[in-house]
Amino acid sequence: MRAGWPLCFFVTIALAGCGPQAPVPAAQPAAPERTGSVRISGGDELAQVLSWSLPQVQLQASDAVQARARARRALAAGDLFESADSAIPLLLALQRLQPDDGGIAQALDAAREALVAQGDAALEAGDEDLDGLRAAQRRGAVLRRLWPQEAVVVAYLQRVDRSERAWDRNAEGEALLASGSLGEGGGGALAAFRAALQLRPGQARALQGLAAVESALIRRAEAAALQADFDAAHAWLAHAERVRRHPGTISTARHRIEVVRAERVRRLRDEGLIALGNDNGLRLARERLAEMLRIAVPGDPASLELRQRIDLATHYGLFRPGQVFTDGLRDGSRGPVLVVVPHGAFRMGAPEGEPDATAAERPQHVVRLERGFAMSRNEVSVGEFGRFVVATGYQPRATQRGHSMAYDVRSGNFVRGSGIDWRSGHDGRPAAADMPVIHVSARDAEAYTAWLSEQAGAHYRLPSEAEFEYALRAGSSTRFPWGEGRPPAGSENLTGALDASPQGRRWSNAFAGYGDGWWGPAPVGTLAANGFGLHDIAGNVSEWVADCWHAGYRRAPANGSAWVNPGCRDRMYRGGSWASAPAQVRSAWRASGGTDVTNARVGFRVVRQL
Repeated sequence: MRAGWPLCFFVTIALAGCGPQAPVPAAQPAAPERTGSVRISGGDELAQVLSWSLPQVQLQASDAVQARARARRALAAGDLFESADSAIPLLLALQRLQPDDGGIAQALDAAREALVAQGDAALEAGDEDLDGLRAAQRRGAVLRRLWPQEAVVVAYLQRVDRSERAWDRNAEGEALLASGSLGEGGGGALAAFRAALQLRPGQARALQGLAAVESALIRRAEAAALQADFDAAHAWLAHAERVRRHPGTISTARHRIEVVRAERVRRLRDEGLIALGNDNGLRLARERLAEMLRIAVPGDPASLELRQRIDLATHYGLFRPGQVFTDGLRDGSRGPVLVVVPHGAFRMGAPEGEPDATAAERPQHVVRLERGFAMSRNEVSVGEFGRFVVATGYQPRATQRGHSMAYDVRSGNFVRGSGIDWRSGHDGRPAAADMPVIHVSARDAEAYTAWLSEQAGAHYRLPSEAEFEYALRAGSSTRFPWGEGRPPAGSENLTGALDASPQGRRWSNAFAGYGDGWWGPAPVGTLAANGFGLHDIAGNVSEWVADCWHAGYRRAPANGSAWVNPGCRDRMYRGGSWASAPAQVRSAWRASGGTDVTNARVGFRVVRQL
């Protein structure tokens, strides 16, 4: 080794690079490669990247020592080729001066290795960043110009070529994905991303592309399910399943689709059962059954139930208006006390000019209930709901999450309290068995009705919004169920100006001159019944109904059925409560809450289909 090129210099240049060094990708199986080539695609921009010419360096023999020092510094800094002060142009100029200097040759070998290392690091970034790919291509142009026959250069140029083709395939796949050409039948985005992975195994960008194709196919499956085309939904899921073989994603999507199917089947059953309550509903019930049989899995219990009820419909009408009865349950107990509400018609909603009415209560419209229905005489009590929880092990929503909204006796406000659930009263303390159950969600209420249906062998459900207002009005058409002004004494548990809390608080917005003696809910059935024999329907606690939230009554059902949308997140509740302002006790008043909302003011009662 000649003087001026000590061993430490060669160690330095052999390790020199452009930053943290990425591992060189493993060589791919032999395939038709463009050996030692750099493709030019992308127009003038890429042509400029690849149009590298060796910078000219003019050296005299007297410049050699200084040039070697400059080359050493450039190589250590990773400045390899761009200018006349870069390492490679300087080393080549030195080699022309001293062609037999082995140290210069070794330094050039080290510079070439450093250039390849820079290129490989750029290739790793180039999977996601076009600038990284361009940097790798430019280094490939230098290597091809200077050392085209070197095996390490040929191998590097092949890696650049594969990376560029992978970039093109990814870009093609992303464009096809955006246009909706997923490739479930061949070609499309799926083929493009798979081709990119053949070129660059394990590449994150291509893997993300496959995941996006899978997600798009799952969205198509879910859209088909919402249109009740479950055959198409599962066909799309089958395509999605073949994309990545990711069982967790597909099983979750399949579960969501089955939830949609179950909800659709349940709604069809309810519509069919409601139709059986009408004089001419048999045809509609059979249509609903046919639709259920088309989409339900074989042996679905809801389909069997509706089929049986259709068969019995002509013999299932032995009740009379006002009749009070209970169903025997399989566990030997009795179900809630029921009152048969007579059929009839009424004007639902608020008339124009009603004080405190909102647009959500209009337009007022005629609803006709062609057949009577049985409604529980009282709100479902803590004891009744508790039998269901004990029998089934069901975990109500507030129990699961460990809190609910309750009345804070110190502040007089409603606040979230820990450890409050269906067993609690309005103030969070334990509730007696005869108190109306509160801190339950709409889903909790529906779980109770499903259990009651199974126990009684009859169809129980939440009332529709129309049924509730019809039962609340009990033949009246006035602002309040009892007429105008303050309620009759002892009629409902409401906010009365004469009521006071144990701490001496009074309502700031209440019925003047009225007091019912309760601050908080009263035991079910404590106050007087209305004209249909129903207790607490205008007060005590508000009550969940089956309908989804709609901002008004345009296009609302006219037959009294629930107005629902698949998967709705906001449910209606009706009727005043112990803490409702007078405007919220009006017969037309309506409000909504999320399906999982629980608080100290909302409970429920049930309807039994006749």
